[in-house]
Amino acid sequence: MRGPEEDAISTPLPAPELRFGVNYTPRRGWFHAWHDVDPEHAREDLAQIAGLGLDHIRVFPLWPLLQPNRALVRPAAVDRLVQLVDLAAESGLDVLVDGIQGHLSSFDFYPEWTRSWHHRNVFTDPDAIEAQATLLRTLGRALTGRPNLIGLQLGNELNNLVEHNPVTAAEVDRYLDTLLAAAREGLGTGAGLVTHSAYDAAWYGDDHPFTPEASARKGDLTTVHPWVFSADCARRYGPRSPEVRHLAEYGTELAKAYATDPARPVWVQETGAPEPHIPAADAPDFARATLLNAADCTGLWGVTWWCSHDVDRALLDFPELEYTLGLFDSAGRPKPIAHALAETVAELREMRAVTVRQTALVLDCTPATRSVSGPGGAFFEAWTRLRAEGVRPAVVLAERTADGRHLAARGIRELIRPTPPPAHGG
Repeated sequence: MRGPEEDAISTPLPAPELRFGVNYTPRRGWFHAWHDVDPEHAREDLAQIAGLGLDHIRVFPLWPLLQPNRALVRPAAVDRLVQLVDLAAESGLDVLVDGIQGHLSSFDFYPEWTRSWHHRNVFTDPDAIEAQATLLRTLGRALTGRPNLIGLQLGNELNNLVEHNPVTAAEVDRYLDTLLAAAREGLGTGAGLVTHSAYDAAWYGDDHPFTPEASARKGDLTTVHPWVFSADCARRYGPRSPEVRHLAEYGTELAKAYATDPARPVWVQETGAPEPHIPAADAPDFARATLLNAADCTGLWGVTWWCSHDVDRALLDFPELEYTLGLFDSAGRPKPIAHALAETVAELREMRAVTVRQTALVLDCTPATRSVSGPGGAFFEAWTRLRAEGVRPAVVLAERTADGRHLAARGIRELIRPTPPPAHGG
């Protein structure tokens, strides 16, 4: 195996400007603020976000407020969403809208027509699917023409709903295809991105019905949510470990391996510094390392931090880590991580070049052994060992190792098969 010098022969390429933003958590009232959007409170939050030099937000209107009845999408709730998009424009911020929430910060929000006596599986019931399609078409039509609209996403980590809505991979594919088509119909051709998102089980959960292929091949780009608590990554390796600080970079490279289009962009759409997995004292350095390492990937669309504001402790029953994830505290004061993020974003915007990764590590797994590619898995650990040694490995699926056209399109010249870590003598 060649060493770190393997990339040195490549000339760094000018890189397209990255997008840097934040997942917007209203400071007052959390996402319950969607019950009654206060323009002045929103303006204050958005001005703070823009003040960090960020260029976009991602927003999460609650599904029960938008569609309390299967046949009713409330115009007033849609108007509040459009109003917030316009308020973001006043602060110079672009917006991605997530349509179906769905799941947020350990809470699930279902309209009553999907629950109890009226229970419907949101992934498989034809009427429930059509209702969601109607909602997305309606949101798309209402948002079309907003110059600061990035696009419409199906919803936040919809695969979190699998526990209460059993579904197969084939049924997920049909569900995603139907809703992505509805969102595109609502927005219109070329009027912004149409995307979907999933939490990390889609990438390295054995037999999880949301698959890497669905994430990497459906929608206009690939979104990844590389959280350091997934598979106990930070606790397993330590908050300052290479495994943690390169996790967003790794997630980006893993996503690129599953794409059929070598030029398909990848968006690190959620990553953050949850305590105690990342102690507050380590959070600024973690944020800086995460951004710099992810920005070293070709094909990166951007990074969107989770989240803008801490959850106020006056709100009860959240997991402890949710109260400290913000760049701003619940009084609106910027935290040290906010300053570190802003400085790193400014640095990356001033000068960024990337080098095509000519060496790739070969991933050989099945749906039932997908966990090898997650924290604790043999493939994940082989990749991070190489990275710690100074190699910048891409990832290639085993079934593509003989596809010269695919390898050439990605600039890959050398393939490495994972080897087990060296044995420790006793």
